[in-house]
Amino acid sequence: MARHFKNREEGKEWIARYEEMLDRQEACFFDLETFDYIINHYNETGQPERALKACDLASQQYPFSAEILHSRAQILANLGQVEAALELIDQAVSLQPNDTDLIVLRGALLTQAQRYEEAIQHMEPYLDGIEERDELLFAMGMAYQHWGRYDEAIHFHKKALEANLTHEDALYELAYCLEITGQLESSLSYYKKFIDLDPFSAPAWYNLGIVYSKMEEHEEALQAYEYATLLKADFASAWFNMGNTYMNLERYDEALKSYLRTRDLEEKNPETLTCLGACYERLGQYDRALSQYRQALKLDSEYDDAYYGIGSCLMAQNKNYEAIHFLRKAIKLNEDNDLYWIDLARAEYRIGNVISSTEAYERASFLEPENAELWQEWSYIYFDQGDYERAISLITSGIDELPNDAELHYRCAAYLLCDSQYKEALIYLENALILDFDKHTVLFEFFTEPQSRKALYKIIDQFRTKGA
Repeated sequence: MARHFKNREEGKEWIARYEEMLDRQEACFFDLETFDYIINHYNETGQPERALKACDLASQQYPFSAEILHSRAQILANLGQVEAALELIDQAVSLQPNDTDLIVLRGALLTQAQRYEEAIQHMEPYLDGIEERDELLFAMGMAYQHWGRYDEAIHFHKKALEANLTHEDALYELAYCLEITGQLESSLSYYKKFIDLDPFSAPAWYNLGIVYSKMEEHEEALQAYEYATLLKADFASAWFNMGNTYMNLERYDEALKSYLRTRDLEEKNPETLTCLGACYERLGQYDRALSQYRQALKLDSEYDDAYYGIGSCLMAQNKNYEAIHFLRKAIKLNEDNDLYWIDLARAEYRIGNVISSTEAYERASFLEPENAELWQEWSYIYFDQGDYERAISLITSGIDELPNDAELHYRCAAYLLCDSQYKEALIYLENALILDFDKHTVLFEFFTEPQSRKALYKIIDQFRTKGA
């Protein structure tokens, strides 16, 4: 079931014509390829209801189309209606029993339903002689991956890449499985062999860039993405990943250029627009950032990252009341993102909502207990209120999670000194000095009086002498 989409300008014309038809409640004939484009446009831009409406109209004109059944099944699957999607695929298979897309989608749906063994048994017989073999191999890899059988998943993801080096999803998932199993760094030679076979292959350099990105080797990743874009100037995914890499390196001007290039090369999507917004935000261009985030929400009204971006921008402008509204929208759509809860906690604290702030920090601590900043900020709320006991309790909980974080030890020493628990404070202070001597200056944020600072200097100098 091959998909042949029209160019962007022609596609826009068909969408406009279709929507005009709906507004006027007129009947209008579209060929199957155009309906396919319209349905996918709405599905990919986060408008499933409109996509289903287009499916209904298409079915009226093409009642025996396996393509329309396939599209409707994909939409239902995205909405979590897996069993209903499987029923549609079974109908489509009866119309086109050897269609690759239908075979792959049925396997993916069985995987989504956590019927992993059944998914593999369904797909395995088609491995020989099927078109688009890379898609089937990838689907089998995903079944094993979700089943938790990573070695088998790695095998099939590699097979998918051998069949199609440009298969981006197989690349990402292979890197994920290798990372989970601790094999990512040792697999570099696997990715480099593609470059040895063809040094002028843009996908090969792109693949290598992704591995370096996963390993947080950002300079090496950047170099690989640059080669990919030099070899293939319209390689949108490579430009996008290059933008992400520049962001990690805090080179925001260059990240902006990469994201703008990505936007020019592909149809607008909420992910690229949100990344553009984040880049403008880092550059302090808040109006432009907000514009990008809002454009993202026009494409997908449930894109939580864009709501978070708006909230973050508003916080940067000290518009904390307004920020809370958007941060809560982001959390409603994605309750498991610790960054959303942390920024909500900060905004609530800034406007004096201490209880709401501590509740948000508590939720964040369950999601990401290894965030040192979280423990510092949360405990400081109680310290600021004079509740030293609760502040000490929280910061020691943070140390339990992150025993080698020097700043947490320094913070605990400061709280204990303020609570006149000198013996205990010296223990944490000595631990902190051992972990990172140079960070001892954080103590002086809590002790501004000359006499207190003099006493601290004396203790620190004693340790310096003893350490020498």
